[in-house]
Amino acid sequence: MKTIARNWCLVAILPIAFIAVPAFAQDSMQGMGMPQMQPPTKEPAKPATKKKPHSTKRKQTQQHAEHSMSGMDMDKSPMPHTPMQPPPNVTGELQVLDIGSQIGVRPAVHGLNGGAMQMDMQGMQMQGGKAPPDVRDADYSNGIGYGSMSGMDMLDDAALGMLLIGRLEYFDGRDGNGVALDAEGWYGTDANKLWVKVEGERSAGRLQDLRTEALWARPLGIYWNTQLGVRHDFGIGPGRTWAAFGVQGLAPYFFDVEATFYVGQAGRTAFRFESEYELLLTQRLILQPRFEVNLYGRDDLQRGIGSGLSDAELGLRLRYEFTRKFAPYIGVELERKFGRTADLARNAGEPAFDPRLVAGLRLRF
Repeated sequence: MKTIARNWCLVAILPIAFIAVPAFAQDSMQGMGMPQMQPPTKEPAKPATKKKPHSTKRKQTQQHAEHSMSGMDMDKSPMPHTPMQPPPNVTGELQVLDIGSQIGVRPAVHGLNGGAMQMDMQGMQMQGGKAPPDVRDADYSNGIGYGSMSGMDMLDDAALGMLLIGRLEYFDGRDGNGVALDAEGWYGTDANKLWVKVEGERSAGRLQDLRTEALWARPLGIYWNTQLGVRHDFGIGPGRTWAAFGVQGLAPYFFDVEATFYVGQAGRTAFRFESEYELLLTQRLILQPRFEVNLYGRDDLQRGIGSGLSDAELGLRLRYEFTRKFAPYIGVELERKFGRTADLARNAGEPAFDPRLVAGLRLRF
């Protein structure tokens, strides 16, 4: 009997549960703020109208979207709508911003919506306009006068000078030993220079030969100068004076060249050629070959000189430059007399060929 009564109670409770549970669930979802779901409803069919194909397709797409959204049935409460307010000072016109002509003024800038807004130019003051008359000089010199400035002078026309003692040496040869000197110096500008040259030697306790020249140099080209001046010879025999005409410069491949023609008293003439080259073994160790030759137009027996090719010298010196101003050297030099000059030397008991060992200094001031 108890089983029968339990079964009848379940039969009576089930219909009530099917009715009460959905209603309780819907009330719970509304209490939680969830949107309640409603069954989709079909709108009544509207009579078909003839429209363009693309309009009909667009309408069907909109209806499909509406049916889809209606099935979801989200919160139906309308969203608050705040209409956009135009900015204040609406004038409805586009005003051009002219900053260049209104310095220090805060112009009104109008937007695309027709509204105007004020642009604060404070802190962005732009410089412009005319400067006060006492701010800047008319020539922009700021009170600095025109004239020479210390350290800014161009030295292309300044008078400069140089003294080079190319050979100050002791020699020891077959004919004896002694000292030799070869020096030159100049003073002047690039356009005009006064050259002074001295070359000679002393042995056996007396001055054997000394040549001195004073020449005025003018530029002939970039690397060449013309020289015009006077020469005077000292030493054994009477002194001789010559007028000198020559060129001096730097030949291709950096050969220093001197070529001078001389005219003396009593129709005497002479020609002298000298060339030097500096071969840099290192930046300080330099090998210098040197060549010199002398020719005379006529005999000068009192000085032991014959006509034609008189003598030639070929030297090779190796120097080490501690500085450009001080460089000791050692080397060898070969001196040879030719023709009539060689005969005069033999008659005087001197050798025609004299090899020498040399050691000396090269100085620059």
